[in-house]
This record gives sequence, structure tokens and C-alpha cells, in this order.
Amino acid sequence: MKSLLKFNLMAVLVLAFCTMGLAQDKQQRMNREQLAEKQAKYIAGQLTLDETTTQRFVETFCAYQQEVWALGPKRQAEPTNDEEAEQAIKERFQRSQQILALREKYYDEYSKFLTPSQIQQVYKLERQAMNRLAKHKRDDKQSHRSQSETQK
Repeated sequence: MKSLLKFNLMAVLVLAFCTMGLAQDKQQRMNREQLAEKQAKYIAGQLTLDETTTQRFVETFCAYQQEVWALGPKRQAEPTNDEEAEQAIKERFQRSQQILALREKYYDEYSKFLTPSQIQQVYKLERQAMNRLAKHKRDDKQSHRSQSETQK
């Protein structure tokens, strides 16, 4: 009986500490705006921009990101019939056109204080950062999946 009580107490303590750790991890995560600003400062550092240009770039980059987010999330549901598939394709075309319009708009903005080579480097660094973020998300999902499988 004592060993059962000790085991239950230990299980409750472990569960409590795990829950506290997860709560702290969520609090430490950056929101989108913070992530965009950090990414912009990283890119500005890679371009070795002066302080004034860095500030302008960070503001412009963050404004661009906010406009992209305002378009809403990409469609996640898998179409189940031809009608839904056609609608999904048309929505994807529309989103692509909207993003292209934003990229052209912000190319004009960047052109006011960056050279074409610098803008090209911005796009390259942005793409690399997005790829790293996507990989990190995939790795997180896989580790969560494997953790939940081992707990079963």
C-alpha cells in the first residue's frame, strides 16, 4: 500500500513538473511580430547596413510581413471532390497573385534604400530563414509524435 501511494505521489509530481516546463516553453516562444523583427535584424546584419538603413529595413520588412499575414492562412483541408479541388486551385492562384502584388510593392519600397543586389540577398536570406523554420516545425512535430508513441 505504501509503495502504491509513493508511486502515485511520484507520478503526480512528475506530471506537475512537466506541465510547468511546457507552460514556460510556451511563454518563451516569440510571437509573429517579434520573429519578423528578429529576422529583419538578422538580414540587415548580413547585409551590413548602417543603423539608419537597418531601422528603415526592419520597419519595411515587418510591414510586408504583416500584409502577408493579413491575407490569412493557406488552405489546409484536402479537397474531397473535383468541385472542392477546383476551388482550392483558384484560391491558390488568387493568393499567389496577392503575394506577387505585395512583393512588387515592397520591391519598390526596398528600392528606395537598397540596391538590387541587396534586395536579391534579402529574398535569399528570407527564403533560407523560412526553410529553417519549416524544418524546425517538422522536427518538432516528429519529436512530439515519437514522444507520444513512446508514452503509449
